Amino acid sequence: MVSYRYLGRSGLKITEITYGNWLTHGSQVENDTAKACVRAALDAGITSFDTADVYANTKAETVLGEALKGERRQSLEIFTKVYWPTGPGGANDSGLSRKHILESIDGSLERLQTDYVDLYQAHRYDESTPLEETMQAFADVVRAGKALYIGVSEWTAPQIRAGHALAQELGVQLISNQPQYSALWRVIEGEVVPTSEELGLSQIVWSPVAQGVLTGKYKPGEAPPAGSRATDEKGGARMIGRFLERPDVLRRVQDLTPVADELGLSLAQLAIAWVLQNRNVAAAIIGASRPEQVTENVKASGVTIPAELLARIDAALGDSVVSDPAETAKNAPPAR
Repeated sequence: MVSYRYLGRSGLKITEITYGNWLTHGSQVENDTAKACVRAALDAGITSFDTADVYANTKAETVLGEALKGERRQSLEIFTKVYWPTGPGGANDSGLSRKHILESIDGSLERLQTDYVDLYQAHRYDESTPLEETMQAFADVVRAGKALYIGVSEWTAPQIRAGHALAQELGVQLISNQPQYSALWRVIEGEVVPTSEELGLSQIVWSPVAQGVLTGKYKPGEAPPAGSRATDEKGGARMIGRFLERPDVLRRVQDLTPVADELGLSLAQLAIAWVLQNRNVAAAIIGASRPEQVTENVKASGVTIPAELLARIDAALGDSVVSDPAETAKNAPPAR
C-alpha cells in the first residue's frame, strides 16, 4: 500500500503517490476510463487527489467528483487550484482577485460534490493583484470552512516567503508548493526547497516522469509513439518538446535502464521514486489514461534508492538536467 507523509509542518497526512487528473479527465480519456483510473488509485491505497478548476475548463473537477461519489469523505484528501481562466473568459474569470477566488471555490466545491477541499492552491502567482488581497481571500475561504489548508503552485522562493508571512499574520496555514520536479527538471532545488524547509512547506510535485520522457518510451532517432503525449497538441506536446528536441536527453534516459533493473523497477517507477528521495517532497502526482498505469506506478512508494545509485543517475543524466532557479520565474505567466 502507498505510504503517507506529512504535508509541510501541518498535521495533515497525504499519500506520497497522489493521483492527479491534469490532461486526462474531461479531455483525453472517456469518463468511464477516468473513473476506472480513480478506482484503481483507491484500490492501491491512494487517498489524495489533485485537480484544478482550469483542467478541461472545469470538466476534470466534475469527473473527479463523480468518481469519488460514495467514498467516505473523511478518508480522502482532495486538492484543487485557482488562477487560470475558467468559464467564458470574462474580465474577472482568472487571476487571484478576491472576486475570482471566492467565486471559484464555490464552483469547485459544487463540481467536486463536497463541502470543503483539504488544500486550496494558488495555481500561479498573480502579478496584477496585491498579494494582501489574495491572501485575505484565501484566509476567508479557510475561515468559512471551504478549505482546510492553503498552498501555492510554481511560486518563486521570494513569493513563497511573502505569502507565508501574510498567511501567518492572518492566522492560516500555507503548507505546500506544487512545482514541476523530476530527475531532469530540478529548478526548485537551489532556492525553493531550502526556503520551503525553513518555513515549513512541502512540495507536491507534478510531472515526476518529465511528461513521459523518463519512462523511456521516447527513443533517440525514432518518431514518438502514436497516441503519446508528444503527438497530442492538446495534451502537452509543446511542453514535452523541450526535452524531445535534444537527442542527448533521450539517449541519457536509456542509460538509466541498468539502475532501474538493479532496483527491480521500471524506468517510470524509478523516476517517481527518485523525486520521493527528496525529504521536502510530500507527494509525487501521477496521472493515468489506463488503470494499469496507476497500479504500476504506485510501486514506487516506499522505495529507497541507495546513495551510490543516486550518484549513477546523476552521472547518466549529466548536463541534460535543468537546474537554474530562474526557470520558475521565466515560466510564470505575464501580468494579466
